[in-house]
Amino acid sequence: MVVWNDTAASATSTYLSASISVDAQYFVAMNISFQNSAPQPTPGAEGQQAVALRISGDNAVFYGCGFIGHQDTLYDQKGEHYFRDCYIEGSIDFVFGNGRSMYQGCELHVVATGGSLTAQKRARDTSDSGFVFLNCTISGRDVVYLGRAWGRYSRVVFLYTYMENIIKPEGWHNWGDPTRDATVYYGQYKCFGPGAGPNGRTPWSHELSDEEAKPFLSLNFIQGNTWVPLVMPTLNF
Repeated sequence: MVVWNDTAASATSTYLSASISVDAQYFVAMNISFQNSAPQPTPGAEGQQAVALRISGDNAVFYGCGFIGHQDTLYDQKGEHYFRDCYIEGSIDFVFGNGRSMYQGCELHVVATGGSLTAQKRARDTSDSGFVFLNCTISGRDVVYLGRAWGRYSRVVFLYTYMENIIKPEGWHNWGDPTRDATVYYGQYKCFGPGAGPNGRTPWSHELSDEEAKPFLSLNFIQGNTWVPLVMPTLNF
């Protein structure tokens, strides 16, 4: 495990608070955890963002990795990324950024009240960024949003994902800007569990049809057929 404890206040910015930062292309991590051990922030506290890992390098792959923190755990800043069988723990916006990423078979574990799983920053309707969560599990305690609209065209989709009874009925938050209701793209497809029901969801979220879900069901979303290894690498010592 790699551990550090900076916050946005101590490091002067959220960007610089990361325990690990990766800017290189074709980065691969396997069976390693990244943690920011800064204490859980109190509600309303400023400067307490504490990133465990920031990734801005393109074509990065993470197999069986852990990302542990509280506010802003995993800064999926930009680029195409693939997360497989990973564990991500946090409280507020703990998967955030403008990446174009697929999370497959991952667990998102909530450790505090009143936060949000994601804060995706897609800023233009022509941008191809967005977060896809496929065959994932959402666990933890109390209630959170699936996502908040950090960007005006924020895009997040959950597919075949089990959701414990910790999801706010409305599901999504517009970042306090009602004009984003018409521009964000938030969806679910064949999700299940007590927190996955469509009743009460915001009218601007989507329960996807089979056709609407197709672009998000394969590595094609991240153009992964050209760079994601077909077989998980093995380590020989």
